[in-house]
Amino acid sequence: MKKIVIAIDGWSSCGKSTLAKQLAKELGYLYVDSGAMYRAITLYFLRNHVDWTDKKEVKKALKEIVLEFIYNDNTQSGEIFMNGENVEYVIRDLVIAEKVSEIAAIKEIREFAVAQQQKLGAKKGIIMDGRDIGTVVFPKAELKIFMTADNAVRVERRFKELYEKNPNVSIEEVKDNLEMRDYIDSHREVSPLKKAKDAIILDNTHLTEKEQLQQALEWVKARLLNTRSATDFLRSV
Repeated sequence: MKKIVIAIDGWSSCGKSTLAKQLAKELGYLYVDSGAMYRAITLYFLRNHVDWTDKKEVKKALKEIVLEFIYNDNTQSGEIFMNGENVEYVIRDLVIAEKVSEIAAIKEIREFAVAQQQKLGAKKGIIMDGRDIGTVVFPKAELKIFMTADNAVRVERRFKELYEKNPNVSIEEVKDNLEMRDYIDSHREVSPLKKAKDAIILDNTHLTEKEQLQQALEWVKARLLNTRSATDFLRSV
């Protein structure tokens, strides 16, 4: 059975990871959270007091980082490990979020991460979300989705997510963080966030998770029609 590469890009807190995980489960594909890779690198840099403005220090630090995704039977998804440590939940902290866009904009770091991401996608059957997946990592992906949502909705979603972990976080902090990340992501010199020319826009401002999944599955079916019946395909996974 033919497998494809699905690239999902978009702004922060648009539900990219949620959709990617749902699609991976439906299709039996490997899900890779590219953002988790940059977050893990950021965690390493902060823990080890790496000066990311110094190229020599950056290159030296990257040689000490080993990233891998290991499937968790309980969560039914791949979780990121850094140097043998499961950091899936540590990297979701606001402290990491405040620095990740700045660190992810560094050329050497992006080259390091992209090389690993492309290796993962070589065998197809992969869904990856991030900010440059359809433009840089997998420019020939069979399906590219660019996700967006109203800014107020994004802030509210992110606030609810962080509040569960830290009741002291304020919605103003979350709003400022998202605005900062949007600016850095879209204005960085290396691999800025932008919609690939052949990407399909998915605005989920007024969509439920179930509705956006159904829409995405329709797009997947359209890409698979040239190999076998879409109904047969979805019935078999």
